Amino acid sequence: MPTVLAIETSCDETAVAIVNDRDVKSSIISSQIPVHRQYGGVVPEVASRSHLETINYTISQALEESGLCWEQIDGVAATSAPGLVGALLVGLTAAKTLAMLHEKPFLGVHHLEGHIYATYLSEPSLHPPFLSLLVSGGHTSFIHVQECGKYETLGGTRDDAAGEAFDKVARLLKLGYPGGPIIDQLAKEGNPLAFALPEGRVSLPNNAGFHRYDASFSGLKTAVLRLVQSIEAEGREVPVRDVAASFQHTVARALTKRTIACALDYGLSTIAIGGGVAANSGLRSHLSAACAENNLRVLFPPLKYCTDNAAMIGCAASEHLALGHTSSFTLGVHSRLALNQVMSLYKN
Repeated sequence: MPTVLAIETSCDETAVAIVNDRDVKSSIISSQIPVHRQYGGVVPEVASRSHLETINYTISQALEESGLCWEQIDGVAATSAPGLVGALLVGLTAAKTLAMLHEKPFLGVHHLEGHIYATYLSEPSLHPPFLSLLVSGGHTSFIHVQECGKYETLGGTRDDAAGEAFDKVARLLKLGYPGGPIIDQLAKEGNPLAFALPEGRVSLPNNAGFHRYDASFSGLKTAVLRLVQSIEAEGREVPVRDVAASFQHTVARALTKRTIACALDYGLSTIAIGGGVAANSGLRSHLSAACAENNLRVLFPPLKYCTDNAAMIGCAASEHLALGHTSSFTLGVHSRLALNQVMSLYKN
């Protein structure tokens, strides 16, 4: 399989990795969380400037850690969609420049396809077809993985992504940013059944573009807000740990129900989880128990590959390159691009 140097700059991590199939030779991640924490979320312009400041150093570190030279690298890849346009441009431009300079094939990779491949990095036996649940700050989708580059989205959220809901609830509880890890930690000390919160069901006909596995987390976020306001109006101290535990329990329960139903309906015996929320202990616990009850196999990537990283991009690029897929040097970036349009990134 080809060895690929991959770059990921879709949001707030500057990441570079060198990967051969599922073997990670090096993986360097420079996180911008301390920079954005003061704003309570990612500021696109700040993210782009931070990528510019760290991209060259991160590339050098990845090469040094791998112990490889350019003669041993077969291609250069970068995330081209979806993501913050300015941030994506930094990584894509760097990848194109390196590919031209060293006369290597260039590949633009879909960010969500990368998250699908994150589980491949620790599971040599994982092969399509399987169901992928992608849960992150910007995406929550149920995806039928049929083969490399061929994906069918079976459902998702109609508003807030799961990770986005975590960040918003953390903000109203004054817990800081990012919200996921903080809520997860506090939830371990709280009562998940302390407050009954709505799961966020969507009941609309399929011909309206909705799916039976769709969910809505916007109402859940609002329910937490109303709960906190009512407790404060009574002059009581908000039991933050119990609220966090109840919220996390509700999100995990909603995602688990839909994931199991989706897998059973489509006859898929393996479920692979990807994205930042895949690191959440509540979701891991709920899904593991439900899969055991239904004789399903569930796979979670290592924690270091749940959040954005370049190793997952390199893993996807390695297989695409092995299949003869390469991208044009005129390829641009896209803030949005449906997963079923992955092959539009390649010229052959």
